[in-house]
Amino acid sequence: MKPIEQTPRGIAFSKFFIIPQRSIVAIMGFFAIVTGYSQRQCLSMAITQMKFYRRNLFLQQGGEYDWTEEEQGRTLSFFFFGYLLAHIPGGMMGDRFGFKWVLNGGLMWSVTTTFLVPVTVYYTEHIGLTILRVTQGLGQGVIFPSLSVMVSHWVPKHERGRLGAVILGGGQIGNVLLFAFAGLLLDSFDWQWVFYTFAIVGATWCLIFVCVYCKLALICYSDPVTHPFIKPAEREYLVEQIGAHIERTDLPPVPWVAIFTSSKIYSLISAQIGHDWGFYIMSTYLPKYYNDVLNMDIKSNGFYATFPFIAMWISSISHGFVADMLIKKNYMNITNVRKLMTTLAAIFPAIFLVLASYADCDKPLVIIFFTLTLFTMGGYYAGMKLTPVDLSPNYAGTIMAISNGSGAIIGWLSPYLVGVLTPNVSFEARNQ
Repeated sequence: MKPIEQTPRGIAFSKFFIIPQRSIVAIMGFFAIVTGYSQRQCLSMAITQMKFYRRNLFLQQGGEYDWTEEEQGRTLSFFFFGYLLAHIPGGMMGDRFGFKWVLNGGLMWSVTTTFLVPVTVYYTEHIGLTILRVTQGLGQGVIFPSLSVMVSHWVPKHERGRLGAVILGGGQIGNVLLFAFAGLLLDSFDWQWVFYTFAIVGATWCLIFVCVYCKLALICYSDPVTHPFIKPAEREYLVEQIGAHIERTDLPPVPWVAIFTSSKIYSLISAQIGHDWGFYIMSTYLPKYYNDVLNMDIKSNGFYATFPFIAMWISSISHGFVADMLIKKNYMNITNVRKLMTTLAAIFPAIFLVLASYADCDKPLVIIFFTLTLFTMGGYYAGMKLTPVDLSPNYAGTIMAISNGSGAIIGWLSPYLVGVLTPNVSFEARNQ
């Protein structure tokens, strides 16, 4: 989009905004991922009350649907088929047209599919639900690519660690809210209300995001130079720091050959896959593990499932501040900071996850090890998750789509394999 000249009216209106516009954009980006992740994970909690669960091949008390572990794994994991397919188109549209409408359209689609889950399950059970999960993934597949475009055009380099972690790490808070409130909802209401509640929350975000007055959006424009209500000083600062004068309509075609012949892109993909293998298993199967293996009731399940994700979010913000400090004071260059954070976020989670597998039925110890697993994973958001923005601000959405989309393959494969390899998930079977 072409830069606009600010009008006296716009400059006067900018005085009503106390905090910088880049902070407002970051806050809305944060809540975009919060709502997206909570909708994505609704099924992880609700499924514990939707289906019967098995103990030594006998059906025990549970929900109304008798689904095998493989069928449950399929409904949980096939979300990532649609998620993967939407990444490249979402990244390319974000790079060329700006992040705002791409992001809002994707989340509106996700809201609609979340709201339709109960009626789909009622009429078609796990088959229709699996198809609906694919379509839900299509909506959410544009979120990370479009938010990478947001970061590249709104966040200066020396602020990317902390603001990038706030925005891109919002999924952890989405998991926290989902697990906490879904546990309370499932204890008092039918499982359908989990989907209705979080669909309403997502719809509220979409309405605020596109809120308009006199044909002008009040908040969140795709660029500082197209924002009519940004303070002139902040606009000049961002243009100087980022070069926010890019005209997306004149953006050259995506240099696919240069991207796929670069060794950096394959390093990025390998780091993404390594992270997502552990993270998606944890985020998708943690409530089922607490329910099926540790025999937790639904309120305790929701409560304790929040611990690892709170820890990860706190850790991601802390690592972001450290990363920015190292860059700002020239202790390390950006490349080495990203490598350091990514390495730390890969080694220590693996150690604690293995230790958790040896904790057996010691619930406090299992919870501690799971919490430490995700706490030490927090550096990932100040590491490789920001690398697409560093590599190419002009094509940050496309590069994020390639790397995050590669991780989506693991997002499908890992939960599905858990369902296939553990047909009788119980503590007794696990000991055997």
